[in-house]
Amino acid sequence: MSFSKKAGVGAAALVLAVTGCSTAATDAGTDGDDTIVVAIAEPDHLTPGNHYSSYEVLVTVFSPLMSIEDDGTLEPLQAESVESDDAVTWTVTLRDGWTFHNGEPVTAQSYVDAWNYAAYEPNAWVNAGQLRNIVGYPELSPGDGSEPTATELSGLNVVDETTFTIELKTADRQFPSQLTAGQTGLYPMPEEAFEDLEAYDRHPIGNGPFQLTGAWESNKDIVVEAFEEYEGPEPTIDGVTFRPYLDTAVAYTDALAGEVDIAAVPANKVAVAESDFGDRFHALDAPGVDFLAFPGTDARFDDVRVRQAISMAIDRDAVNEAIYGGTQIPSTSLTSPTMPGDPEGICGEFCEFDPDAAKALLAEAGGFEGTMEIAFVGGWGQEDLFEAYANQIRQNLGIEDVVAAPSTDFAEFTARVESGDIKGMARGRWGALYPSQQDTLHAVYTAAGDGNFATGGYSNPEVDALLAEADSAETLEESYAGYEEAQARILEDFPVIPTFGNRYMYATSEKIADLHSVAGSVLMSRVELAE
Repeated sequence: MSFSKKAGVGAAALVLAVTGCSTAATDAGTDGDDTIVVAIAEPDHLTPGNHYSSYEVLVTVFSPLMSIEDDGTLEPLQAESVESDDAVTWTVTLRDGWTFHNGEPVTAQSYVDAWNYAAYEPNAWVNAGQLRNIVGYPELSPGDGSEPTATELSGLNVVDETTFTIELKTADRQFPSQLTAGQTGLYPMPEEAFEDLEAYDRHPIGNGPFQLTGAWESNKDIVVEAFEEYEGPEPTIDGVTFRPYLDTAVAYTDALAGEVDIAAVPANKVAVAESDFGDRFHALDAPGVDFLAFPGTDARFDDVRVRQAISMAIDRDAVNEAIYGGTQIPSTSLTSPTMPGDPEGICGEFCEFDPDAAKALLAEAGGFEGTMEIAFVGGWGQEDLFEAYANQIRQNLGIEDVVAAPSTDFAEFTARVESGDIKGMARGRWGALYPSQQDTLHAVYTAAGDGNFATGGYSNPEVDALLAEADSAETLEESYAGYEEAQARILEDFPVIPTFGNRYMYATSEKIADLHSVAGSVLMSRVELAE
């Protein structure tokens, strides 16, 4: 096992929340009763391979190769088929007739060009890591400061206009799951995009059910309308106006007033949201997990018993009721309890509230001296949550100085996490990009993972080997058993404190009859309107 400092680019995925933003609303919008207004955070970029926090918009503008159905099964969408005999070489066959919004055909080359550009390290696209298991990735993205020796992934091969092959570095039977909507770095791009990437970032041309009506302007509404030539399932609505907010409280108030049709519910409103909205409050099972991480180099936490004692001192059920109104799921594993094969209960006694045992374990480890800090992002409506953690640790472990320490903003928080400048713990979160334990376990608990920096660079060769074995398992059941073994080994080291499996919470206006979701996120193309 090793704990080495590693800076990374996965900060947004790790700590992302819908922060909303009240910006000046514009007169732009979609016309007609079959359109909706959705509160979002201000996007950082709209290029699918190079964004942290623009999923709501991008998943309406693009369609992935594979889709996740309501029952959790995978089905081809833009793909006709995704097949492999050995889980190493995969053949993707595209459906005929699909076009981008500019009329350009979607071809095998559309995917290969986009993936090559995303993987080329000098381009600095933040979702490049989604391609890291493709043969040739290290030649494009050395990751050690050296110059790339290639500009194209050698593992990609265009067979004909609608067929391409992908050779992976290691066998991975989970690969089709990675081709779903959350992995935006694997979307296609038209030839036109590469003529002016800056312009494309403001007006992406996709292959999805909706197209932008105009270029994105910062802090203004983003409007999409149904794409008439879309070859996938016809959307149930005619368009969406995405409205950026800086303040989640303002978005919540606008939803109450009916000025916004769908808004994420901030943490400090969860307890009252059901009474405010009634059956227009939605808690959707999601593949995200919250945890407390140890991103610094504070030797006071080196003894695993200290970390275990803190975990046992937290009453997750009480926090859930007081802060979340009972909507979240207290953790008993390292992955979301809604994740297929999640090994419920594997954390055992160390995720159970037992203040007496916690205090005894801490004493056995030599106690704790000085201030214990719990860092989090200020302004996200989570002050009560982290004060609750601090109070419980203070009371149940007898540590006098436990401080909930908000950062001024997201940027300051991530800078502190990446630098290791935290004397204690930090808020951690990972929202899986596809419904497999593989995503969370690789992202957070391996050295190459986009969320690994939050753990202070935790890695363990035994864990790596167990994950590789699980990835290549012949059946889903065998992969579940393999991921359970990996979780058990990680928990021996206890590098983080699991707190909650997520439900994503939304409030809707009276215009909305029902929401459909994929992995906890609203599927805009299937929103049902009230009659």
